[in-house]
Amino acid sequence: MKKLFDELAYDISKKTTVKYSTSFSLGILALNASIRQGIYAIYGYVRLADEIVDSFHGYDKESLLTRFKMETDKALEEKISLNPILHSFQDTVNKYNIDRTLIDQFLHSMEMDLRKIDYNSELYDEYIHGSAEVVGLMCLQVFTEGDKIQYEELKPYAMKLGSAFQKINFLRDLKDDYQLLGRTYFPNVDLLVFDNNIKYQIEDEILKEFQEALIGIKKLPNSSKFGVYLAYKYYISLFKKIKNKSSQEILQSRTRIPNFQKAIVAFKSYLRYKVAIL
Repeated sequence: MKKLFDELAYDISKKTTVKYSTSFSLGILALNASIRQGIYAIYGYVRLADEIVDSFHGYDKESLLTRFKMETDKALEEKISLNPILHSFQDTVNKYNIDRTLIDQFLHSMEMDLRKIDYNSELYDEYIHGSAEVVGLMCLQVFTEGDKIQYEELKPYAMKLGSAFQKINFLRDLKDDYQLLGRTYFPNVDLLVFDNNIKYQIEDEILKEFQEALIGIKKLPNSSKFGVYLAYKYYISLFKKIKNKSSQEILQSRTRIPNFQKAIVAFKSYLRYKVAIL
């Protein structure tokens, strides 16, 4: 029965999410059960593409990504794939009428990761849009469940949240991106002279985006509001930890939030949600 394969496909996307991200996994658990599968499918898809460009060293990454793009096209066209992650993704895309342009923009940013690029402001914005903002928009199309008016209203806030998340990831992964992958995303920044003033400027950008994003989180449907708020609070806690480190400290080690601290964040976030602060 195909129904069994459909269930297996979504289950593998869920396991992929749990394996790679505790924070997003807990955030998704806080969503209404009716929309969780779609978010697992989106995360599984973008995680797989990200692994191709970030982790598959010693293999022809460009060839693998080209094949992945072709398999994505075929899965979306035929509405089936033997790759379980692609299968759950195409099912979600077709179910929620996710804009194909968003997928193309995401894959373009993955292609950018295959090349050594000296990022200026324009390329930086282009990369963040494709790697993070459009992922937020894919999720928003699931959250709004076909309500186009609500989607358009919340679209700017979803993009701000995705951008803030990505910039925090850049700061968190600064050491590995630079030393292992030879990448630096921040425009016109030489990491050999990366100092606290540059770090403060980036953090100021992130803070402003978080403030704008929270306005949109408060307007989300009840089915997704707490889950997105929880992910937001996880990243706020990571952001605070990064802010408390010097520029040289974040260049020396990856900043992490222990699981026990995530549990505390979850509990406090739930209390705030229940007393209708959101």
